[in-house]
Amino acid sequence: MIEDITVARVAPATTYPLRQRVLRAGQPPGAARMAIDDDPDTATFAAVDAAGTVVGSAVVSPEPCGWQPGRPAWRLRGMATSSEHRGSGIGGRVLRAALDHARAQGAEVVWCNARTPARRFYERAGFVAVGEEFEEPLIGPHVRMWCDLAAAPANGGAPRVDGAPTGPA
Repeated sequence: MIEDITVARVAPATTYPLRQRVLRAGQPPGAARMAIDDDPDTATFAAVDAAGTVVGSAVVSPEPCGWQPGRPAWRLRGMATSSEHRGSGIGGRVLRAALDHARAQGAEVVWCNARTPARRFYERAGFVAVGEEFEEPLIGPHVRMWCDLAAAPANGGAPRVDGAPTGPA
């Protein structure tokens, strides 16, 4: 149940097993680790169930957005939800935590390279696609997307992606 899920900032390594399983399946175990995980400005968030299992993750770090020059921007990466929990609202809660953090750090823009199957998830959260689809080697088709945090509700980070009213995570 989503009520049994806690979303909090965690050490990056906490999310490696989920990131490996969902985002880097078939790749070496170290493929889930990103260089930005060591950056003190990077923030990693996890959704954890009552048994202590990580079922969702997101990572945000400061990184300029090429199509929004001059605006304080953060990049979203490592966004994953376990297959058995997709569609339950957990991904939206983790995303809101990441966006709220970026906003609190002064970000005006959050951007990502979204897997094309997740495009609608991001669009429901207020992200807009930019440019054409491209192939990310070893991972698959992606599209660049971004969210204008000034246009997203301040009390919840982004519109709810599960259809419920916006509110704190």
